[in-house]
Amino acid sequence: MIPDGIPGEGSAILTLMVEPPEMRASDADRDRISAVLREAHAEGRLPQDELLERLDSAYDARTYGELDRLVADLPAPRRTPAPLTHPVAAAPVPQQPKGHSRFLRVNWWLWGCAVSVNLVVWMLVAVTGPDVPYFWPMWVAGPWGALLAVWTLADNDRRRRLG
Repeated sequence: MIPDGIPGEGSAILTLMVEPPEMRASDADRDRISAVLREAHAEGRLPQDELLERLDSAYDARTYGELDRLVADLPAPRRTPAPLTHPVAAAPVPQQPKGHSRFLRVNWWLWGCAVSVNLVVWMLVAVTGPDVPYFWPMWVAGPWGALLAVWTLADNDRRRRLG
């Protein structure tokens, strides 16, 4: 409920505005009063429905007297809210990297290099020797590759759960 009363009487807000009550208010003045109303709501002095009613009235107000009437029953603000010069953007939400973690990419690259070198060595031994040797590169590729596969699946699951 918007209080009735004589504009300027008992209000600390109008005394901060040194203009007469009949003077036309600017958008910046309306924004300052809106900030005072929001601050009063945050302090628990105004319920939500009354805040919305007063905000509507503040943006419809034409004079300092009309603005003052909206805050006449509120104490002077402890700190004057800064005028809103532009809308404040919300803090950006940290985004999940699109690919796998650097740890996984580096380890898969190292695994591929190590397996490639081992395969080349085994192939040279197999081509130059009298018979085909035991396929020992599987002991390099297998356990390391299995461990990396488990890490990759766990990373995929974690990324799916986080969004």
